[in-house]
Amino acid sequence: MNVIGKVTVLPQLPAQIARLSELAYNLYWSWTPHAQDLYRDLDQAIWERFQRNPVRTLLEVPQARLQAVAADPAYLARYTQVMAEFDAYMGKKDTWASKNAPGMKPVAYFSMEYAFHESLPIYSGGLGVLAGDHCKSASDLGISFTAVGMLFHQGYFRQLFDKDGWQTEAYDELDLTTLPITPAQTPSGEDARVKVRIGERDVHVRVWNLNVGRIRVLLLDSNVPENSEDDRKLTARLYGGNQELRVQQYVLLGVAGIRALRLLGIPGEVYHMNEGHAALLSLERIREQVAQGLDFRTAVETVAASTLFTTHTPVPAGNDAFGYDLMDRYLGKWPGLLNTSRDDLYALARHDQMWDGHLVPTFSMTVFALNMSRAANGVSELHGEVSRDMWKFLYEGAEAEEVPIGHVTNGAHNLTFTSQAMRDLLSTVLPADWTERLEDEAMWQAVEKLTDEQLRGVQREMKREMITFVRARVREQKLRNGASAAEVAAAGTLLDENTLTIGFARRFATYKRATLLFRDKERLSRIVNHPERPVQFVFAGKAHPADNPGKAFIQEIYRVSQEPEFRGKIVILENYDMNVARHLVQGVDIWLNNPRRPLEASGTSGMKASFNGSPNLSILDGWWREGYDGTNGWPIGEEREYADLQVQDDADAYSMYQTLEQDITPRYYGAQTGEDSWADTVRRAIQTVSPRFSMQRQVIDYTQKYYLPIAQRGAQLAASSSARAREIASWKGWVRQQWNYTTLTAQAQLPASTHPGQTVPVRAQVNPAGINLNELRVEAVLKRGEHLTRVPLKSHGDGTFSADVPLNDSGLYSVGVRMLPVIDGLSNDLEAGLIKWA
Repeated sequence: MNVIGKVTVLPQLPAQIARLSELAYNLYWSWTPHAQDLYRDLDQAIWERFQRNPVRTLLEVPQARLQAVAADPAYLARYTQVMAEFDAYMGKKDTWASKNAPGMKPVAYFSMEYAFHESLPIYSGGLGVLAGDHCKSASDLGISFTAVGMLFHQGYFRQLFDKDGWQTEAYDELDLTTLPITPAQTPSGEDARVKVRIGERDVHVRVWNLNVGRIRVLLLDSNVPENSEDDRKLTARLYGGNQELRVQQYVLLGVAGIRALRLLGIPGEVYHMNEGHAALLSLERIREQVAQGLDFRTAVETVAASTLFTTHTPVPAGNDAFGYDLMDRYLGKWPGLLNTSRDDLYALARHDQMWDGHLVPTFSMTVFALNMSRAANGVSELHGEVSRDMWKFLYEGAEAEEVPIGHVTNGAHNLTFTSQAMRDLLSTVLPADWTERLEDEAMWQAVEKLTDEQLRGVQREMKREMITFVRARVREQKLRNGASAAEVAAAGTLLDENTLTIGFARRFATYKRATLLFRDKERLSRIVNHPERPVQFVFAGKAHPADNPGKAFIQEIYRVSQEPEFRGKIVILENYDMNVARHLVQGVDIWLNNPRRPLEASGTSGMKASFNGSPNLSILDGWWREGYDGTNGWPIGEEREYADLQVQDDADAYSMYQTLEQDITPRYYGAQTGEDSWADTVRRAIQTVSPRFSMQRQVIDYTQKYYLPIAQRGAQLAASSSARAREIASWKGWVRQQWNYTTLTAQAQLPASTHPGQTVPVRAQVNPAGINLNELRVEAVLKRGEHLTRVPLKSHGDGTFSADVPLNDSGLYSVGVRMLPVIDGLSNDLEAGLIKWA
């Protein structure tokens, strides 16, 4: 038909269940299975067909069915209970934030993607899940928090496998009227629209509101009639375009995002950039400051003081960098708006890289984000170390461990991923308020009270649900690809609930080594087909549409799964999303993760499995390097790096097979009790991982380590029309101008050998070139192995500095002397980016 328009006819809910509509528009239901059950029980087929979307379910369910449940006492009792719990949650006053951070300033959080639920597919993988979980826990903790993202109306992509196991992509246009979003409205009651100059034209952006518990998320949408066809596509697909499209999307996220906050009157005093995609929000914030009368450099200091940057990837390809010519097309007007030069603006993002055999300056989003923030962090302890080494070139003369990039180890939102059956079981031994104390490690010791039989029963129930899900998914795939009746029927017998089941699900980037398991297929065949201790594997994951090597990994797994010795023992599911993830982390016995160390920044899927009692078998990389304690799972390989990647892969594959054969399968199938039992490993996984790697702990860490101090420092620098920011900017300019004219010489009387506890005299002479001697820190630096000790030298007021430097431990020391400029108010000693060694 020739469609001239669409209209949504909202259901007329009976008064007894009228608030089902209100609840449908708050994603509180996404981590509350009992709330989801209210919609599922209206019509399970509709619920499943439309990705478990409450809004769409209410639209599709016949009026007669609504009337029927409104007269069902059992349904009404459940409805009343859910709504009472929802009201208690929304109205809670004594939150963690109210008790532990009562003066906390509002946070504005920017991310390119968010994974809240599969019915809102505006995410690709771990980064989005992390952002979505961050929002959920910010709500749980009662933090003043607003998130900003993009409403991709074709989402990421729906993954399909053809009959040969090759990934193909399908893009489905979202019907916005059936999503749990509403148009954001200005204080005067108008639909929120903002405008952004991109290149030579204005792009109009509609703002949508998404309620996630107590917090709100603003989603930006350029698919409006005022825009050209090309501009309407700026919010069509996540990560679906070329570099030109990505730059425009980053301008949209950063600039339109700030303008949306301002239009809606939403305060923000701490700005959190989740990955470099969000870095350009600083452009608009600087422009605001310049428009109020600040010079460019003072505006930079003011903005950076209240900004936090989280970097997520140690893989170079994951850190976007663009040629200056491309940036000129889309940022060409910005130097004028910021009252600065192109060179000064681009210098904040400059990263010289080897492109096509030539060293060229690039505009790096990560470098810009680091320079436009005064606090930065990686997402695990090891990732913090890797990041400091990766970006130390920005601090010439500094050692990697000094680079001001900290870490907050990622977590996951327990209630989103812990099954209702496991939650019910935990509630029998944990205190009544346990869901509000998820980070409390002492509380989780009560898991010891769960019996082997209780754990076995719940995990068997979850495993059966997963197997039913896997069989239905594979059957659907077989039917679509025209498989024979025998092949379709075989899908109904996949997997065995009595067999040790191992899950692997993640983005299929090549460094994650999804096919490492198949390095020795003959040995793997013996493992999966062992007569007394068989093993089966379930895989899932998407490769980026342009990542053919990642697609080849998927196809290899699919082809192995069709070989006679592996048929029915290895399964790969298509269209990995949050629904698939939930079923797998809740249903498998072991979670497998084998990235090439140290390239896994954190990873979170294994955390979710352990929430449900599934131990990890993982490389000591990312979070598992911190999480593994010898009792709660198993490591793969050693805590080391390799020069030869083939040697690394061989060693890790051998370790994996050895651990499966000698440790895991005997324990799983054995009859041991106590510390040697499988149930003990399950208990330890729940006890240790649930609190330490809860998203609640993560957001508390961000609050205490970053949000609170950043808010304080940002306010100090912005006070009195940014007086302190102006002083710091002026001081930096003066110091940088004079730095090349300063000199430093030093002498140290070092014996050939000495004993611990002895001291050595160190002296230095400085020509400060006009810089105040009180603003120069001169220090001896002792390097012993990879450890640095810094010992300040005392100024004698005439350009000489000295100290007796202690040598406290035995070992080989390297001794150096350096100076760096510092004044009160800097975020760290290296902020000026200037170091001079004698």
